[in-house]
Amino acid sequence: MKDPHANPPPLAEPVIVSEFWANRRGESIRVQLSEFKGRALIDVRKYFTAKDGTLKPTKKGFAIAVARLPDLASGIGKALSKARDLGLIGGEGRGHE
Repeated sequence: MKDPHANPPPLAEPVIVSEFWANRRGESIRVQLSEFKGRALIDVRKYFTAKDGTLKPTKKGFAIAVARLPDLASGIGKALSKARDLGLIGGEGRGHE
């Protein structure tokens, strides 16, 4: 049986998975699935609100191969657990505001 992940289908356009406001200056953090040069990526990037009201990407962020997503999720999960243990955030997951 062929591995369904061996040649994933191409993404016609980025797929926004999550987005939340980073601060009160109109900057957001966007998590999206995208493709670059035929490689599927997970992209986590800061966006700013342009004068026309649209969100535009900044250089602040990173993109890695989707194949590394389980490693990233594990690391984020460990960071969340440690931040809770240290009292940096409450049980709801949001930081001190």
